[in-house]
Amino acid sequence: MSETLTERQSEILRLIKELTEVSGFPPTRAEIAERMGFRSVNAAEQHLRALERKGALDISSGASRGIRVREKGGHRVGRLLELPVIGRVAAGSPILAEEHVLARYQVDPNLFTPRADYLLRVRGLSMRDAGILEGDLLAVHRTAEAQSGQMVVARVGGEVTVKRLKRRGHAVQLLPENPDFEPIELDLRRDEMAIEGIAVGVIRSGKNL
Repeated sequence: MSETLTERQSEILRLIKELTEVSGFPPTRAEIAERMGFRSVNAAEQHLRALERKGALDISSGASRGIRVREKGGHRVGRLLELPVIGRVAAGSPILAEEHVLARYQVDPNLFTPRADYLLRVRGLSMRDAGILEGDLLAVHRTAEAQSGQMVVARVGGEVTVKRLKRRGHAVQLLPENPDFEPIELDLRRDEMAIEGIAVGVIRSGKNL
């Protein structure tokens, strides 16, 4: 970082790291304002811009969660983890079937928590406001269980989709993070849905590994 951070800026940076570790994605300005007790979202934005000027953050324009903390050093620890990159998944076939593997990338095993099991090539812009864009690699922890509020890779009607899970009893919503897209609404008493994993991070398209 090029300049020393104020105490409040350091608090915001810690908050962003903590919330990102919990959900796999950075918080919105509104979430930061609420947690920090700011009266307006604009106050959070001003602090974020100050952190960006000091080299502590990268901010992507046009995305409500487009905040990326710059880590110092960049040293890798331990053996690298090789992850398959999954492209379009054929209806009804296992997501990790060899025919879906586009490539294999090596990443630091400590990069994602919980550990990523595969990288899913993102198609479309339905999760744009979560900072997930066309062509990005979504890091996914393989699990059949997910909590309401988590971002999931779900299989619905043979198609695999990335959405935020909202569940209440038998009623499930798979929510996009782009107002141009409609939620997927399911009743598990009659509709089939399978969780393929939870999102634990994103690698921007074109980033070198």
